[in-house]
Amino acid sequence: MNIRSLTRGDGVVIGAAVVLFIASFLGLYSTGTTECAGKYCPSIAAPNAWDALPLLMSVYLAGVIAAALIVVARALPQPRKVAGFELGQVGATLAVFVAWNAFWWIVNSSGASGGLILGLIAALVLAGAAVATPLVPALGVPLLGAPKPQAPSPYGAGPATGYGYPGAQQGGYGYPGGQQVQPGQPVYGGPQAPADATAGGQQAAPVEFAPFWFAVPVARPLYAEDGSPTPIAELAPGTWYLAVEQRGPALIAQTQDGRRGVLQDTTGIQRG
Repeated sequence: MNIRSLTRGDGVVIGAAVVLFIASFLGLYSTGTTECAGKYCPSIAAPNAWDALPLLMSVYLAGVIAAALIVVARALPQPRKVAGFELGQVGATLAVFVAWNAFWWIVNSSGASGGLILGLIAALVLAGAAVATPLVPALGVPLLGAPKPQAPSPYGAGPATGYGYPGAQQGGYGYPGGQQVQPGQPVYGGPQAPADATAGGQQAAPVEFAPFWFAVPVARPLYAEDGSPTPIAELAPGTWYLAVEQRGPALIAQTQDGRRGVLQDTTGIQRG
């Protein structure tokens, strides 16, 4: 799981789930005071959602489960399905169901208190974020952002790092500097022809491809090399991947688990 693939919308979902859980411990109704023997007796303690199992399961805990499904689906490297539906879709549907239930619970109550009111607000925010995140670009921005590539050591040797980071010295792969590839700019890297190679009318030496590390600005699909239209994985922002081959404007990328595929959209990728 890669938490750096979480977006701002996922952060809103997590916050709404936390508020929903807190609201489950607050009183549901205003009890007021009761009159007995000509005097006012102390008000009884207001029940909370844990005293009403149907409400607890259909609103408060269901909302927490919906948020968990949405966040887990985003953090997984590949989409997971339940009964033919992706986890994120199941979570978003459940979030809408929670908001619907919370609305009718508060409509059917008399003297709703903090537990129901705060629960309804959190449920509406949860459902709104779940539905709007794929549609609103501002909510699709990475929550943590991509890590900056490590500055090269002045002595030519950097600290040992693991797979998936451009500082890892594996067969000479990687070019430190965090260069961002612009539209129309070639993404391959390798030894360039010497400046004097083109002098005197000589033909420039061909540019050879050299593998390099890169990160994507937003989540992008990775397709099979055989041209299948179904993605085999999703490249997440904040994770470094290895480009092993150039095919026209596309790259052949390798994921952390060793899978290879075609990255068709290389616009804005960050070189490691």
